[in-house]
Amino acid sequence: MGVSLADNDDDDDFGETHEINVTPFIDVILVLLIIFMVAAPLSTVDLPIDLPTSSATPQKKPDKPTYLSIKPDLTLAIGENPVHRAELIGTLDGLSDMSKDKYVFLRADRSVPYGELMGVMELLRSGGYSRVKLVALEGAPGAPAAGAAQP
Repeated sequence: MGVSLADNDDDDDFGETHEINVTPFIDVILVLLIIFMVAAPLSTVDLPIDLPTSSATPQKKPDKPTYLSIKPDLTLAIGENPVHRAELIGTLDGLSDMSKDKYVFLRADRSVPYGELMGVMELLRSGGYSRVKLVALEGAPGAPAAGAAQP
């Protein structure tokens, strides 16, 4: 119950506050969230390819995979960019995040003949890209793959 008769208003104006203003932090987090929401769909390959199914155990995907796709019309694409067969190795060599010791993920449509698939794999091998993984859709373990002959 004390009364102060002194004029101490100057101390109140410039006194230290021990509060953290989190509004700018929340603003930055929301901007980053929007950036990632916009960028995430752009990092996938969206070529319409009818992949066969496989009951093999799925393997861990690397951070930046290089997808080589064989479309039903037998044209090739790296990611979503079309490439001619003659320019395939040169285009792979020109990619900044690609080296010959990294895996090339080969996606082929179900309707692509086996000979064409082997021809592309031979092109890769002759260019020094011997680490190739085949991409398929995940099937149920123990279930026959779609399109497989039933005994």
